[in-house]
Amino acid sequence: MTSALPTPDDLAAACGAALDEVRRCTPLVQCLTNEVTTNLVANALLAIGASPAMASVPGEAEELAGAAGAVLVNLGTPGPDQRACLAPTVAAAAGAGVPWVLDPVAVGVLSVRTRLAGHLLGERPAVVRGNASEVRALAGFVSAGRGVDARDDVDTSADAADVLARRTGGVVAVSGPVDLVTDGTTHVRLAVGDRLLTTITGAGCALGGLVAAFTSVAPPLTAAVAASTALGLAAERAVIDARGPASFQVGLLDELYLLTPDDLACRVAAAQRIGVPA
Repeated sequence: MTSALPTPDDLAAACGAALDEVRRCTPLVQCLTNEVTTNLVANALLAIGASPAMASVPGEAEELAGAAGAVLVNLGTPGPDQRACLAPTVAAAAGAGVPWVLDPVAVGVLSVRTRLAGHLLGERPAVVRGNASEVRALAGFVSAGRGVDARDDVDTSADAADVLARRTGGVVAVSGPVDLVTDGTTHVRLAVGDRLLTTITGAGCALGGLVAAFTSVAPPLTAAVAASTALGLAAERAVIDARGPASFQVGLLDELYLLTPDDLACRVAAAQRIGVPA
């Protein structure tokens, strides 16, 4: 029996409430993340109201994971220490009932991280967040990705996202001009954001961190919708006074910090289209 679809108003209200809860609880988010984008991920988490921990030392990473509100695993720069941390950190999170988010950067293009991501899927991430090419590759579909760049369309990757969501029992968030969030049954499409997000290094990584923060206080579908809309709305506001990528990035953090629960709920209500697979 198919569960009832969330109404746009209910989902919008839940996203606003999730932001309020993040700000109230200040959840610890343990991040095994891309060395190139660590600063932006940490600052985005601070701006939204969470507390980032960027520990990737074997022995310490799993200790933090068991005590965190959520864990982010980003495969952008899988060096030796991070590779040694991955399995025990994810296992510690799973054992403690801590939700974790997988960001499969460049999976399907580069062999080491593709194997790592495949092994990690067995630990059932709450959310997989990636671009269309990464999601297709992780689901076992043909992918046209090039490095971290997507060469596949979000809409034509919906089947792959559904397969992946059903395999993990979680949610898949596909980033693109119009984002797609699916639990394998319900599709939420979000028309939100600005093209300048593609001109800074780490926007996707920051989104992964935001998804993790929201999973600490909300169900995965709500968390992924809230995070995607929060980043997109902050981008729409930041671009107004931006002169280029550098000022845009500064403005993006400011706008995440200034975002209110009502702002987020209103933008979710305006951005979303909810449906089921055709």
